[in-house]
Parts: sequence; C-alpha cells; structure tokens
Amino acid sequence: MDMEVRQENQLAIEQITTSINDNDTNNSNFIIEGSAKLDSSSPTVAFYNPAQQFNRDLTILVLQQFVEDRKKELEEKKCNEQNGDVEPQAKRSRKLGVRDDSEIRILDALSASGLRAIRFAKEVPYVAKIIANDFSEQAVSSMNKNIEMNGVQNLVESRCGDAVDAMMSNRSFDKRFHAIDIDPYGSASIFLNSAVQAVTDKGILMVTCTDMAVLCGNTPESCYNKYGSVGLRHKSCHEFAIRVLLRAIDTHANCYGRYIEPLLSLSIDYYLRVFVRLHTSAFIAKDSVMKVSHVFACTGCHSLYLQPLVKKIKNGNSIKYTPKTFDVSLLNKDGKCVHCKQSVHMAGPIYSAPIHNQHFVNRLLQRLKALPEEKRSETFLRTVGVLSVIAEELPDIPLYYEYDQLMHVVKSAVPKAVDFRSALMNAGYRCSISHCNPKAIKTDAPTSFLWDIARTVAKNNNVTSDRFTEECAGKIILEQEIKHEITFRLHPEALEKSKMDSLLRFQQSKGKNMGPKAKTKGSVSSIRAGFQLPLQSEKK
Repeated sequence: MDMEVRQENQLAIEQITTSINDNDTNNSNFIIEGSAKLDSSSPTVAFYNPAQQFNRDLTILVLQQFVEDRKKELEEKKCNEQNGDVEPQAKRSRKLGVRDDSEIRILDALSASGLRAIRFAKEVPYVAKIIANDFSEQAVSSMNKNIEMNGVQNLVESRCGDAVDAMMSNRSFDKRFHAIDIDPYGSASIFLNSAVQAVTDKGILMVTCTDMAVLCGNTPESCYNKYGSVGLRHKSCHEFAIRVLLRAIDTHANCYGRYIEPLLSLSIDYYLRVFVRLHTSAFIAKDSVMKVSHVFACTGCHSLYLQPLVKKIKNGNSIKYTPKTFDVSLLNKDGKCVHCKQSVHMAGPIYSAPIHNQHFVNRLLQRLKALPEEKRSETFLRTVGVLSVIAEELPDIPLYYEYDQLMHVVKSAVPKAVDFRSALMNAGYRCSISHCNPKAIKTDAPTSFLWDIARTVAKNNNVTSDRFTEECAGKIILEQEIKHEITFRLHPEALEKSKMDSLLRFQQSKGKNMGPKAKTKGSVSSIRAGFQLPLQSEKK
C-alpha cells in the first residue's frame, strides 16, 4: 500500500470516527472506547470487560511505539546498505522472513467483538492489514457489523476459524505477521507454539494469561502440564508467574532457532500481559538455556535462591555449554535452610533474565507524556504510574521479598518501607519496589543481610526468641547473632520518584466489573471442536 492510498484510508477513518462521535456519543445503544464504537445490542458485547480497557490502551501504546521503532530500524538498515556496511536487505529477508516495507500485518487471534482489531486500525499507524479471527460464527457476524459501522473494512478482515489454524496457515516467511495478539479466557499455552512460528523476524507477540491460580503455584501439576514449570506459592508469585510464561514462550521459540526479547511484562489485576519481540538466530538461541534457573524457596522463612541450569565457557574461539555445578548456598549440609533449618522446596524453571527492556519502557513513558490532554484515555494516569514503577525496577534482580513478611517471621513490628530501603542502601546495596506488589523489596543484598535487618528491628522493639514456644523459623533466626552493622538513616534515594510525584502506581479499589467475564462454550480442545457453535456463556 503506497503512501497516498494510506493517507486516503486514514482520512476516511477519521471522518467516520468524527461522524460517530458527533452523532452518537450520548446514545446508550453504543459502547465507545478509544476511537472504536460497538453496538451494545450485539451478543458479543456481553464479553466486553471495562476492566480490560487498561490492557487494550497499553497494547495500543506498545504497538504505536513498536511501529515507530521498526520504521527507524528499517531506515537505518537502508542507509547502511547504501553505504555497503551490511548484507543487502532483500537477501537477508529471504533467509529470516523479514518484511522490507514499513507497514505491518496484525493478527487478533481471539477477536470476539473485534474491538481490538478496530482500535488497531484506527489508532496504530502504518497498518496494511488486520486479521480478526474467532471460532464462533455468531461472534464473526457481530464483528463484521462492528467493522462496517467503524468504517475499517479496508484494513480489517474477519475470519471464522481456529486461532491455531490461523497462525499455522501463515507461518511461511511471506505470510508471517508483524504483530500477533493472543488474549484468551484462561491459559494461552495451547497457542504459544503456533504463535512463535507465525511472527516475522523482529516482530512482536502480545500474550495475556488469566489462569493466575495455576501460574502462581496453587496447582503445580497443572502449571507443569501447561507451561513446563512447577509453580511456587510465595509472596513473589506474580513475578514468578511472569517468568514461567516467558520461559514457556522462549522454549517454544528455541525449537525453531528463535529467541525472545521481552519488551514489557506485567502482572496486573487478575492477569498477566507480556510483550516480546521474536528474533531468528539459531546461534544466539543457544544462550536461552543460560537465561533459565530453578528456584529454591524455604518453607519456613521464605528465603529464595536461584540456581542456573547451564554455564557458558569460552576458550578462544571455542564455546562450550556445561551443566552448572550444584552450589545452592541456601542449603546447609543436611539439605535444610541455612537461615532457619526448615525444609526447602524447588520450583521452576523460570526465565531469570530481565523481563523488561528499560529503554523501550522509557520511550513508552515519553510517548505518553507527550500526548495532548484531549487525546489521553481514561487509563492515562494509571498507565503512567505503572510504567514509572517498572522503569524504577532493578532489571537484573529476579523475584522479590515483602518486607512486612520478613518481619512477620520474627514477630516484630514492621518498619516503614523507606527505613527498610535506607538500611539496604546505606550498606551499599541496590533496591527497588516492583509493579507486582506495593510491599515488594527487590535487592542485590544477600538474604543474610535482610535477616540482619529483621534481627536489628526486632532487637530495637525488644523482641527476643523467648516469644516463640517452639522451634520455628523465627526463633532460630533470632537466636543467631547480627553480623552486619545496620543503619536506618534516611538515604536520599530510598524514596521512590514515582511516589514523590504522587503517581497512581497501584490499583487500590478493584471496583465493579473487575475480573474475567463469562467463558464462551466450546473450545479447540473440546470434543465439539470441529463444529462451529453459537455464542453462549457459562458462569465461571
């Protein structure tokens, strides 16, 4: 599609959008979100969840930034080719499935009402084609009405069928999508293998999972069956869940000589949402095994330790991968926790590399803050707050502790969060919060230092081991000597900038309509999967 045609299409969309907003803004028969409008009498609107607007708004923002970054990358490559610095793009494209043009093809794999696809067409630039897929004929019929009502027939094409088939039929290099959005009810695990094959090189895969009970360790056997990892019940379970999902996506990608680059990974409300770029290089994909670790967690004091699976040895031009020596410092000679002598569980493996691209997150924030006030969505303040917290997270520190849980173990009063962070920073360690949990402490300090902080606080509050009547974790920890000097003097960097700026960092009230909607009957894994079923609902 050339520039002139694209400009005409965009102008037509803007005119239709203006007409819709002018004529129907106060009409109760319609739902308006962003630039899209849905018929509220449609059966598919029963699955419209206002709580997911944050998810959709964030997806639009990420896609806009992805398109801009991709356009700049293509321009730089073209410039380098003209200077003879790199291999010609056309030759490399045949090898890796790279699309030369700046326009993108998007697949909305589980589209339902078509809301996401319509918003993509209206709000994301340089879109050549969007496939809106759903396996319900009734959903597709409603989707077609919404597409026509929004005037995006030239960009959005509906498809009735299985999402896996939609991706597998487009896995050849010339058909791959630049962006695939997978937003299912429950687990996305059955879609991951086909998704990593259908995204073009350096394309983006966007995945939602709502099966948090599984990912957060309530049913470790189900987590293993779906994602290939054993879940863990721990205060950091939400970040653990993100890392389980990323590891599953990367593992599927590795089968095809590909690997992921996490751009943004979130645990918000009742679901996970991850945005990853897919890269093609069998050589670099070998390093994926170095980004995976098992997690050891004490059942008594909840101390954590990550054990990498493999290490990489370089000797000149020779590279060798070898299993990592088992050196879990959390365990004593009896296989118990060194801090409290309680049993230790092993979980995972998880993705232990950074789960965000900090440069990408900062560009998202810059894009958001540059928006004029009239173009800011209802979720603007929350989006700025969440991204600001993510920008403050320590990228190289997997998982976290809750500082009040540490104090609960020793049955002591809980200090202020800023005092706890000051104690860490005054000793030369780094620390941050996490977007997953407002009470989180991510730090590079050894766990022994954290327990020395807890012992010092307990001592200052006259809490001794005599408070405990049995041999438990807290009693054993308090009986040990304090080996580090702990200073609670306020550290200038202990106050988070996002808090000082009074940003909306965490959702305080869940409110009405929070949570997943009713589930569509019939699925690709049911005995009725070969038939198209009318859209019905069953309560969760």
